[in-house]
Amino acid sequence: MVNSNIINRLRSGCVIPAHPLALRADNTINEKHQRALTRYYLSSGSGGLAVGVHTTQFTIHNPKVGLYKPVLELAEETTQQWTKPTNSGKPIMIAGIVGETKQAVKEAELARDLGYHLGLLSLTALRGKSVEELIDHTQQVAKVIPIMGFYLQETISRMVLGAEFWRKFVEIPEVLAIKIAPFNRYQTLDVLEAVAHSSRANEIALYTGNDDNIIVDLLTQYEFNVDGRTVSLQIVGGLLGQWACWTKKAVEYLGCIKEIRKSSTQVPQEMLTLASQLTLANKAIFDADNHFIGCIPGILYVLKRQGLVSEVRTLDKNECLSPGQSERIDQIIENYPQLCDDDFVKENLEVWLS
Repeated sequence: MVNSNIINRLRSGCVIPAHPLALRADNTINEKHQRALTRYYLSSGSGGLAVGVHTTQFTIHNPKVGLYKPVLELAEETTQQWTKPTNSGKPIMIAGIVGETKQAVKEAELARDLGYHLGLLSLTALRGKSVEELIDHTQQVAKVIPIMGFYLQETISRMVLGAEFWRKFVEIPEVLAIKIAPFNRYQTLDVLEAVAHSSRANEIALYTGNDDNIIVDLLTQYEFNVDGRTVSLQIVGGLLGQWACWTKKAVEYLGCIKEIRKSSTQVPQEMLTLASQLTLANKAIFDADNHFIGCIPGILYVLKRQGLVSEVRTLDKNECLSPGQSERIDQIIENYPQLCDDDFVKENLEVWLS
């Protein structure tokens, strides 16, 4: 059972970075920099951490690699140590869960035992399975740990989760949240419409994972006609790879958006301008021109520039910076320095690395 304080924070909306992996040359965890990343996110004001997710590199879930448990343990341990003095309450801890049912249940049990609150459930291992099989898989995992659903973009997942799936998925009582990340307006609305028409519209916390449309997702009030009545929904926060860098700014953005929601004022033009600039930055960082091959290396490159990781290294050698990608990122940083939190990192980096 998830603590009510955690549920309330999840529903109120927060910044949840998708935690990257800091590696040494021999592909072991660089614990110094891995801890520094966790401390950076918590110091930035993040309301939670997502560990063992796509940005952490799905390869860690391979039992032969053997990094899933150590990565989750290190994040949990560092979070406990770093947040205890502030007495601000434990962040929402989310563990990425992958694989077919046997593996997914085993990962859920590990995450639960380590103190994680939710499992971000990837269904890519069940590609080609029926809706009924996907729902049964979810229910098996949900018996172990509460679920955050995950609509991963088709370019990476190579699967589409249709409206029928979402209508059934949202009725599972243990589904507490959904990360909507198809990078597709129609598919995003499939999820929102399913929630609106469900019996749980007020219970499921909606988070954007659409790194190409972050600000607009968060600013929009979604309204659906359900049996003659209007059901309004809000995407309350974000669980994002883009928010794995420049996280302090992300916290500021969400704070501004919450104030706009609260005051019910018109959306300022500068917020829409920011939305466009952030998407432009994401295009370079995520390597959108090359089907996102350099997505994880792009995030690591930004963090390396700031000193938060020592090198751009991935377990999968096919995941690397594309030709010219680092130069495109450099150009974004030069042209839009207001998007970066370099000064904040510089002021605190020594402490985070200690």
